[in-house]
Amino acid sequence: MLTDYDLHLLGEGRHWKSYEKLGAQLETNHGVAGVNFAVWAPNADLVEVVGNFNGWDGSAHRLHKRIPSGIWELFVPGLTAGTLYKYRIHAAGSTSDRADPYGFGAEVPPRTASVVTDLTTYAWQDGDWMATRAAKNGLDAPLNVYEVHLGSWRRPGDDPHRWLSYADLERELVPYAVEMGFTHVEFLPPTEHPLSASWGYQTIGLFAATSRFGPPQALMSLIDALHRAGVGVIIDWVPAHFPRDGHGLRRFDGTAIYEHEDPRKGEHPDWGTLIFNYGRHEVANYLVSSALFWLDRYHVDGLRVDAVASMLYLDYSRKDGEWEPNCFGGRENLEAIEFLKTFNIQAHTHFPGTLTIAEESTSWAAVSRPTYVGGLGFSLKWNMGWMNDTLRYMRHDPIHRKYHHDELTFSLIYAFHENFVLPLSHDEVVHGKGSLLGQMPGDLWQKFANLRLLYAYMWCHPGKKLLFMGGEFGQWTEWNFDESLQWHLLEWESHRGLSRTVADLNDLVRREPALYELDFDGAGFEWIDCHNWQDSVLVFIRRARDPEDFLIVCCNFTPVPRHGYQLGVPHGGDYDEVFNSDSAWYGGGNLGNSGALVARAEPHHGRNHSVAVTLPPLATVVLKPRR
Repeated sequence: MLTDYDLHLLGEGRHWKSYEKLGAQLETNHGVAGVNFAVWAPNADLVEVVGNFNGWDGSAHRLHKRIPSGIWELFVPGLTAGTLYKYRIHAAGSTSDRADPYGFGAEVPPRTASVVTDLTTYAWQDGDWMATRAAKNGLDAPLNVYEVHLGSWRRPGDDPHRWLSYADLERELVPYAVEMGFTHVEFLPPTEHPLSASWGYQTIGLFAATSRFGPPQALMSLIDALHRAGVGVIIDWVPAHFPRDGHGLRRFDGTAIYEHEDPRKGEHPDWGTLIFNYGRHEVANYLVSSALFWLDRYHVDGLRVDAVASMLYLDYSRKDGEWEPNCFGGRENLEAIEFLKTFNIQAHTHFPGTLTIAEESTSWAAVSRPTYVGGLGFSLKWNMGWMNDTLRYMRHDPIHRKYHHDELTFSLIYAFHENFVLPLSHDEVVHGKGSLLGQMPGDLWQKFANLRLLYAYMWCHPGKKLLFMGGEFGQWTEWNFDESLQWHLLEWESHRGLSRTVADLNDLVRREPALYELDFDGAGFEWIDCHNWQDSVLVFIRRARDPEDFLIVCCNFTPVPRHGYQLGVPHGGDYDEVFNSDSAWYGGGNLGNSGALVARAEPHHGRNHSVAVTLPPLATVVLKPRR
């Protein structure tokens, strides 16, 4: 079933839709329906397909090797969707049963067989979304992302031993995302993974949607429903490493074909996982095809690539002598760099308007710049520096914050070097860090006020936004992948107020071009006062493409209310208070500016006009000139 041209492209590593040829393809051969199996195992002595159709005895179903490609192939008539199967690989005197690297479906773990799956039966209804997706994903469009772990967002009746199905999530998550005003959701890896405790980041099947929550068509329906509701879908995609499980890719044909033989290149010391051999054509082809597969078959709008830093550096988390330099003697992983560029080029070429997002934690230059100017080609990059500095600042008792003012202002020195996403992700609420609410200092009132202040500052700071589930209503406990979020907390007014804060901030960003049009352009930001470290106050301007369309953002990081605080403003006239995180609606003390202020011809901060504003304690106030 594979043509010589297919084999040629696979050998060159340029068969971008290899998922249409390899794996278990439902085919009709000379009028006979069945399944064509094809798997790459160049060093195997013999490959058989075993399954529930042959009593797991492969002696009658031996694949034929296509030389010199190393691809084994066999058409088995009469098989249909739902058939369980594995490849039995004989190599160097040993035998192992392996899941299909290109399998579209899998059994629910801990079972490990692949499942013949027909992905063509779902009828998509998101044509309107797909036709306008490029504009919705534009760098000049609002992007407020809700990061979700499907298995623990909510449990049926809060039963810790069961999951919501994809269909359940369609009924519950879709209206919730709309109600909260998020523009996109981001799913932690939805690919099949044997260990739930890996959260999906140690995946076995890069082409298989996890079966924990239902069949692939149900995931398609969930994505379709989100699109019809106006919400985009980003997924975490993990080409950085893979687990050692015996039914997976490790020494797949008895040799290291997906990974490096040398552990200095082939193993992650931190995670106990293996590293893909990005320089091997067939491996790079496998990974790029997986990325395109999700954009194609599942209509995904963006891919967030996990652990990019671990891919870029040969000495990542390694001591001297534990890594091998590249051919120029450097620490850069040249093959991984080329792979990432190829991935980005092909993703944007085949599916224009989609997003690629890098979780990259170092100062590597031009991550989110086009490859033709020397960049890696990502659309966006997570701003890990902003996240670390800001959370460290917020953890300080307010009385000490004036000595750490630079932890807030530093981010604006480099804010426009990349197309940044500001992330408060799952990584910030695990491994002993506690919840975001728990990390805030002070008594109960101050904890909530601090978190509202943090969110308002974050939503008004240049860059797109990402918040992990539970943070929007003030989860108290650290996130546990094996438990539901603490939804019962919404019975308390303080938690409902925090939820309203996030919803209104999402609405503010969506309706105010000043907060999204120039996120990556210095023309969209201007300091009014960044020097008042003694009072821990920051004041800045956010501008839209129209420079007369602007907002003034005032942040008071102390619990001391400041009355009559003089601010220089661009011009005179009326200014409306369009947001105040101290509003009683959010659970605050309701100190504010009665909805409006008048700027008078009194010079301040080097400007000809100024206003006397009331800054509530631990709060953000946003002003807009009346036009």
